[in-house]
Amino acid sequence: MNRNEREAIEKVTQYLKKLEIPFTLHRHPPVFTVEEAKKYWQGINGAHCKNLFLRNKKGNRHYLVIAPIDCRVDLRKLTHRLGEDRLSFASSQRLERYLGLSPGAVSPFGLLNDQAKEVRVIIDQSLQEANYVNFHPNTNTATLNLRWTDFYKFLQNLNYHPLFVNLGGRAAPTS
Repeated sequence: MNRNEREAIEKVTQYLKKLEIPFTLHRHPPVFTVEEAKKYWQGINGAHCKNLFLRNKKGNRHYLVIAPIDCRVDLRKLTHRLGEDRLSFASSQRLERYLGLSPGAVSPFGLLNDQAKEVRVIIDQSLQEANYVNFHPNTNTATLNLRWTDFYKFLQNLNYHPLFVNLGGRAAPTS
């Protein structure tokens, strides 16, 4: 693990500790896809999540979309729901600018870097039923496990008020 990865994890874990949010950190080799990550999820309970960083057609609005890994996010449906002309994946430059992250490490913990609160958070409604959720702590060399209620507390503390929608997938696991 390099210095940047250690610093990314430290920033997230220190913030959670400040909020008195318990978590479990699981370190693993770098993973870039869900299929790669599944090898390291043995014994980690809860909903494993994917995070999509999107932009609207004009590029003046950005969205962090959080969904269970087995959810097939319907971008057309979401585009209509948000009243946008079109949604597409944001570039790696935008990901760095708004969330301070690199591709492969997209995470809601990147919201710690969104000082201007320019990113809108969209969460699949099924995740509200999960007891635990799992995300990368701003690096793809670890997985952070925490209670759903504590994750929501994290978002509220940063003054994010997510929009909960049915993104078109299956229900999140609740263990």
